[in-house]
Amino acid sequence: MGARSLQVADVFRRFGEAYRQQHGASLSTAQRRAMTAIELCRTATLGGHVERCDSCGHQRVWYNSCRSRYCPSCQSLARAQWLEDRKSELLDTEYFHVVFTVPREVATIAYQNKAEVYDILFRAAAETLRTIAADPSHLGAEIGFFGILHTWGQNLLAHPHVHFVVRHLAPLRTAEWVVYSKRPFAGPQQVLEYLGRYTHRIAISNNRLLSVDEEKVRFRWKDYRNGDRIGTMTLSAEEFIRRFLLHVLPDGFQRIRYYGFLANRYREPKLTRCRELLGMPPSSPTACSRSDDYREHYEALVGRSLKQCPICHHGNMVCLEVIPAVNRPHRWDTS
Repeated sequence: MGARSLQVADVFRRFGEAYRQQHGASLSTAQRRAMTAIELCRTATLGGHVERCDSCGHQRVWYNSCRSRYCPSCQSLARAQWLEDRKSELLDTEYFHVVFTVPREVATIAYQNKAEVYDILFRAAAETLRTIAADPSHLGAEIGFFGILHTWGQNLLAHPHVHFVVRHLAPLRTAEWVVYSKRPFAGPQQVLEYLGRYTHRIAISNNRLLSVDEEKVRFRWKDYRNGDRIGTMTLSAEEFIRRFLLHVLPDGFQRIRYYGFLANRYREPKLTRCRELLGMPPSSPTACSRSDDYREHYEALVGRSLKQCPICHHGNMVCLEVIPAVNRPHRWDTS
């Protein structure tokens, strides 16, 4: 692999075709699309451009990303944009982290019934939160919250659970229906810092990979059942790909959902009323504006420059040539 850091894409490019040949009949269309996207990400097939530094003359080829929500290399901009969009919705109140999960038997059913089982999990958890919060013996009010579906554990096996970020559930922290509830966040800024770790997380990030060789993949994992011990796990490439693909959701499935006064239909007027009741100033537009130049947009959101020369750190990379994408049939995506 050279000096470049290992990526999940390396596993799929090296062993993906053999996996298709052996397990193609059992792969869903969504899984095939995810494999194809990851394999082609930042390759000449997707096109790109040639850049040169206007100061030192350093030249590089920059290939386009796949933008798949399953690609570990393509989440930083999506995550940053989502957080930027949520800034104006933060309220000066307590936020809690509540996790709902399902028994192992139900998780097994989800293998072949993902949309149905995960929809039920979202609906049951949301209705529980709304019902208990509306009870006058607890809070007696409508709450605003959103849920983020995760389907994996650190070992990449199926572990479906929904993380909810909820406004003001102090009276409910010890209620039996809560599978797991953390202490309240310290403040709105801490809410954003927390969300950045959860919203666009992939089953495994590139930085957890340790080696890919001889049809084996070795990666770091945290054993939550053994005191959060950090260890290493070695899987065959075939098993690694199988576990990764367990977490590809059906096409169009929404893994982040909003409820209560944060529901899309009523969000703006109800947030305005919440700010009035809390004595907060009206919300103002976020400072970051979208730019036609994705590099400027990325820098405004993430704080890192894609234009700055990586060699001299003084000049800017200027586009010399656009590399067109290769028109090729996506034979793996339509079966």
